[in-house]
Amino acid sequence: MTDDDGLRARLTRQGEDALGKLAQELLENPLVTNTLSRAFEARERAAQAQTLAMGALNIPSAADIERLTRRLRSVSQRLEGVEDGVDRIDERLALLTNSADLQERLAAIEEQLGVLVRELHALNEQLPAQAGETVARGQERLRVGDPA
Repeated sequence: MTDDDGLRARLTRQGEDALGKLAQELLENPLVTNTLSRAFEARERAAQAQTLAMGALNIPSAADIERLTRRLRSVSQRLEGVEDGVDRIDERLALLTNSADLQERLAAIEEQLGVLVRELHALNEQLPAQAGETVARGQERLRVGDPA
């Protein structure tokens, strides 16, 4: 068993070495390097042509859809924040309108308003009735001999 493991390890190591040398030689070969470079350039030109054609046909590209998806997620998160805020305000309003303390305060305010209305009516009754229009103090006629 140990001979098989040693043989397997040696074969694996030799295979890796051979592949490494082959890859190194391919990368150093100018023909392969130029071919790879041209293939990548052609790929880039094809992608640009595809984007232009899709734009001319008014079809969104993958980048456009990705940008739109990100913006939609952002708006969605903001909307969730607004909804949470509205829910909190709604809960607070529900607590305020349902509380007995608020009802008592409103009743006390209504009672005070009633007292003020009655006092105003009483003061209005006590005012002397004036015949005619009220004249401003600066326009009153003073009689001679009357203290001003």
